Amino acid sequence: MQLDETDKKLLLFLQQDCKQTTKELSYKLGLSITAVYERVRKLENNGVISKYVAILDKTKIDKNFVILCHVKLTQHKKEYVLRFEKEVMTLDEVTECFHVSGDYDYILKICVKDMEDYRNFMLTKLTTIQHIASTQSSFTISEVKNTTELVL
Repeated sequence: MQLDETDKKLLLFLQQDCKQTTKELSYKLGLSITAVYERVRKLENNGVISKYVAILDKTKIDKNFVILCHVKLTQHKKEYVLRFEKEVMTLDEVTECFHVSGDYDYILKICVKDMEDYRNFMLTKLTTIQHIASTQSSFTISEVKNTTELVL
């Protein structure tokens, strides 16, 4: 789908606050309410907008201990990769998982309460997944930038 400048502005506004009304968006874009509604539906139907979410403050829900865990598999067999990916999808503590190039095969972003919580996660969940050769964990000191907005 080709995005015009109005679509890009609309997407920027929705990324900043998706609870804005169609009326508010129409005012900002200089379009009718109907035109904005139709553009949003078109963007949703074409998969440009995949879902709407609430972003939580990790400190207020006791999940502000953030770890980046590098995982290396024993081999790169298709069955090992697919099994790891299937199992990691079931782990609630893992908020992001990337299959990467380099020394490790995956990078996981994990959010838990504290070090004890992370130790328990490693012992009872992550390391029970078969075909993991090694892991390396980095603990965040502070969050410098965290955004969900993509510039178009």
